Amino acid sequence: MYLNRAFFAADPVLVAQQLVGAVLEVTGPDGQRCSGRLVEVEAYGGPDDPASHAGGGSTPRSAIMFGPCGVAYVYFIYGMHHCLNFVTGPPGTAGAVLIRALEPLSGRRGMALRRGLDPARCADRELAAGPGRLCRALGIDLGWNGLTVAAGSRAAPAAPGRLRLSAPTDRPLVVASPRVGVRRAADRPWRFCDPGSACLSRPAR
Repeated sequence: MYLNRAFFAADPVLVAQQLVGAVLEVTGPDGQRCSGRLVEVEAYGGPDDPASHAGGGSTPRSAIMFGPCGVAYVYFIYGMHHCLNFVTGPPGTAGAVLIRALEPLSGRRGMALRRGLDPARCADRELAAGPGRLCRALGIDLGWNGLTVAAGSRAAPAAPGRLRLSAPTDRPLVVASPRVGVRRAADRPWRFCDPGSACLSRPAR
């Protein structure tokens, strides 16, 4: 069952917990498809979350977090990495979930080649453990920013591809821990992982 806009219309912390175990399907502009099970995510709030891009209110970059939920928020950091988020909550209440890691399910060869790895030799963890690696493996860049994720929503005519999320068939154990690489609100346990996965960017605790 594909996740619709109603699923994303909740608090980012709740959405993040429920996304662990969900399956992300990506169709590129060339029609190639790949998929993976989400095993590590982080929640980010609005002006009350100083670690969030929306912590200072709406800006040209963070405005998308205040808009309709169920769309992709993609940004570029350190001059080298793209990061994929899904916008949550009703309009006017900013929130997003950062996708940090997934376990490859299909299209593994394409993921490896986009990462510059030998498909026959690389481990699954090398493909998409960490938000930058994940975006490169899936072929996601700034062109995907604003693309609809929620089922039942129309994609823009010039969309670079398609993103869809399926609900977990078997909900895993979910462990909460502090978010990675943030200086403010670093004690908030808003990173959620499947501790049984070998594809996490770092240990669950």
